[in-house]
Amino acid sequence: MRTVLVTGPGGAGRTTLAAATALAGARRGAQVLLLTTQSSAPEAVLGTPLGADAPTPIAPGLHALRIDPGDRFRQEFLAFQERAGAALDLLGASPLDEDELTELPGSEDFALLHALRAEHASGDWDLVVVDMPPAAETIRLLALPAQVRRYLRRLLPPERQAARALRPVLAQLAGVPMPAQKLYDAAGRWESELAAVQRAIDDPGTSVRLVTDAGPVAAATLRTLRAGLALHGRRTDGVVVNRLLPTGSADPFLAALSGSQQTALKALREEFPDIPVHEVAHLGRDPQGIDELDGLLDGPAAGTGDEGPDDGPRPDPWTVEDRLAADGILVWRVPLPGAERKGLGLVRRGDEIVVSVGRFRRIRTLPSALRRCTVSGAGLRDGSLEIRFTPDPDLWPKSD
Repeated sequence: MRTVLVTGPGGAGRTTLAAATALAGARRGAQVLLLTTQSSAPEAVLGTPLGADAPTPIAPGLHALRIDPGDRFRQEFLAFQERAGAALDLLGASPLDEDELTELPGSEDFALLHALRAEHASGDWDLVVVDMPPAAETIRLLALPAQVRRYLRRLLPPERQAARALRPVLAQLAGVPMPAQKLYDAAGRWESELAAVQRAIDDPGTSVRLVTDAGPVAAATLRTLRAGLALHGRRTDGVVVNRLLPTGSADPFLAALSGSQQTALKALREEFPDIPVHEVAHLGRDPQGIDELDGLLDGPAAGTGDEGPDDGPRPDPWTVEDRLAADGILVWRVPLPGAERKGLGLVRRGDEIVVSVGRFRRIRTLPSALRRCTVSGAGLRDGSLEIRFTPDPDLWPKSD
């Protein structure tokens, strides 16, 4: 199964290109699902009303599902309220009814991740194309499962659950109540769900596709976004340049616009020499309906993600190089294509390291060997951040 996450700067036409990518996959004979959280835009593009309860048939081999974050939020809240009923009764709380619940900020993110996990595990599809939020939001969304799992491990360490039989005794000795078992049960459910979401995101068949207009700042914008994706280990499988005007127009105004687009297109190809940059022609209007989507992506631009890596676990892109014999250091390499020195940040906190690229940040636990070292320097070289570690004499194993 392949999963293509379609994103890009706002207004670049990612919903249209996500639908066109899904249709191209279906035309190749695959069973394809298009996932979206939007209501009106996908329906206008596809020319078909979408349901939120079950995938809607669009064309042979193609279905689409509109995720309803409000419905998902209400289901989760009511389930939580039922589980916590006894505690709420003790507090004198009045339960909320379903018809008075409205989703909170962030509900859409969790609903999208839940749907992605569910469809990935279903085995019903050869290809899932996801109409993602704008790129900066997508990067934070894809980082969310790992971040929340880290918070859970810090706040409710799993190893402490082994002492649950001793909690009454420990509570008497400590003089304070110990955490209730239901808290750990809830944390266990969250951990299981988040781990499943992360497996879907980390799957070798999952990739990100960037959609952009050919504007004057397109290359610079996508450079930052690609660095943010790489920081979290996300693979970019291509760039789709949307709404390109025809060249050679006799109209001076159109000729100037086209020339500006061609300059931007050249800059994008120079910025992304290692991944495909596809061109999509401007139709003179917003595409609507299957017939117009059919002709939108042709040839290589219709790639649906099946050009990705072989099946199997994706190796951790953060690699450690042993240069102890030659230089007395270990080097942790972090691939960050598109990153610039002025936007980089690096902080060590105990056994963790915090790497920042512009507005994006990631926290990683150090490999065991590096925990016995001190950070002695770092540098950006050929699209990789190289963090140098020197063994700490007080912690490094002594040779006989």
